[in-house]
Amino acid sequence: MYYSASNPPSLARAQLDRLRPTQLSVGYAEVELKAREWARLEKKARKVQLENHVFPAVLGPGKHYYIVDHHHLGIALLNEGITEVFVATLDDMSWLEPPVFWRTMEFRAWSHPYDNRGKRRDYRDIPQRLTQLEDDPYRSLAGLVRNAGGFAKDQAPFVEFLWADFFRPLVGARLIKRDPRRATREGTRLARSSAARYLPGWGGKASV
Repeated sequence: MYYSASNPPSLARAQLDRLRPTQLSVGYAEVELKAREWARLEKKARKVQLENHVFPAVLGPGKHYYIVDHHHLGIALLNEGITEVFVATLDDMSWLEPPVFWRTMEFRAWSHPYDNRGKRRDYRDIPQRLTQLEDDPYRSLAGLVRNAGGFAKDQAPFVEFLWADFFRPLVGARLIKRDPRRATREGTRLARSSAARYLPGWGGKASV
């Protein structure tokens, strides 16, 4: 993801369980995938991964770090017992009142205030802990389809949530949970169709 920071980001260590999310949901299938990848790493490789996967964040009200990416990874690392990570501070907006802070975050594409049904919510509904994020099976499906080559990874923010909303009326939530492989095949077919041509990363063939 591309982050437009006001100044060169400053690096700091932070307690992982104190990082605050800027969205309401994640795809827990992707969390589980990242946890499995982490579990396979040796001790030295884990250290390298932690140094390379810096959490981009904004210093917000209460001097809390609000991360703007890596929510899935953060939950996976918490589940694996990791307590401390590096954060890159994109901006200090701790002096703003919460309503202004959240409006500015959304304007900069640093917040996604939509729940696991794709419905817009008030900023006060955004959880204060990563582990409180809701599971959105369609965000999981978007990640599975992307990994299967159904669409290309894009630098634009929250692309997978756009794809999740595309899949939402077309693929049953029960199918995603009951048979993720079949759901991924169906999602990949839909992702390459002309109906998805407006979405970032679309890799289908344009009709003449």
